[in-house]
Order: sequence, then structure tokens, then C-alpha cells
Amino acid sequence: MRKILIDTHVLLWWLSDDDSLGQTARQLMANPRNEIFVSSATSWEIAIKKKKGFLVAPDDIDGVVEDEGFSKLPITLFHGEQAGSLKEIHKDPFDRMLIAQAQSEGLELLTVDEIIPKYSVRVIDASK
Repeated sequence: MRKILIDTHVLLWWLSDDDSLGQTARQLMANPRNEIFVSSATSWEIAIKKKKGFLVAPDDIDGVVEDEGFSKLPITLFHGEQAGSLKEIHKDPFDRMLIAQAQSEGLELLTVDEIIPKYSVRVIDASK
């Protein structure tokens, strides 16, 4: 069993059946033996980008995540401290939170972001 935190774009690709999400990534996410986590930071990022008109996404991410059988990962105070103490390699605060959560919870991070692997975090390439 693998425990995998998915990046925001990965969730959106999964929901829209986008070809950008690779076959290996799809298999990992579809495997019922794996636990797939969606961070509160993801719903926050989606809501902000939707409000600004930068993104089209479902309205009820909480319900969608539940319907998909994914696990919800709340942001804790510890996660906040960890994200704030990361080196400033990555400028995106949402990605920094995902990195901190993956590190502190022992999760693999499924993403195509090329900056994230520069941190001490296990990354799975979502394009494969």
C-alpha cells in the first residue's frame, strides 16, 4: 500500500480525464490498495483561482474528493510551521504546503512540478 498526496493539477486532471495524467499515475490513483490524499491547500487554491476566473473546476471539491474515495488531509499548525521553514526554492505557497505535508506525513507527492523534487520529498512523476 502506498500513501500518495496529489498536487492540485493532478486532482483536476483526474476529474476531467485529462490525457496529461499518465497511465502509471492513473493506475496508482485507481488502485484501491493505495491511499490517495487531497490537501485542504488544494481546495483553497482551487477556490481562489476559480474566483479570479483563472480556473474552471467543480464547486464542491469536498464532496467530489469524498465521492472519489480519496482521503482529506487537513492543514495542521505543524504543517504551517514546516511550510514556513522550507528553503525558498519554490515560490508557490500552495506547493510549499504540499511539500511540508508530504514530508511530515511520510507521503509520496504525485506531481509534474519540476521544482518540488529539489526538496527532500518523495515525488512520483504524474506525467508517466
